[in-house]
Amino acid sequence: FQVQPENRKTIWNTEEVPQGSEFDDTWDPREQPEYQILFKQCVGTEDVFFGMSRKDPSTACCEDMVIKIKLPETKHSDITLDIQDKVLDLRTPQKKLLLHLPYRVDSKNAKARFLSEEETLEVTLRVSRMFDFINF
Repeated sequence: FQVQPENRKTIWNTEEVPQGSEFDDTWDPREQPEYQILFKQCVGTEDVFFGMSRKDPSTACCEDMVIKIKLPETKHSDITLDIQDKVLDLRTPQKKLLLHLPYRVDSKNAKARFLSEEETLEVTLRVSRMFDFINF
């Protein structure tokens, strides 16, 4: 028994292509900037003092992911940012960052701000996990 390809003219099946490979560009000589991934959660007194919710300090209970990217000697107009559900792609004339995110995010509601004094781009992404409607 042999598996037949979807179409005789195709070179490979879509299942054979690794996830995220469409973003790989190892030939690009630009260096990767320093970055940091932080997690935020919204807590109230019922969480902190009374322990009434199921929230704990783990990343599983965080609603937002904040990515801080150091971009020295960069103007905000030089930054190109593309956010997909699992990938953040940032390009400047000197730097390039292709980041596969640890969690799926809501790419339509992402927020970014450039802190010119600190030369840092701060991207806030809402984490979109299965069953979050039960946990929060």
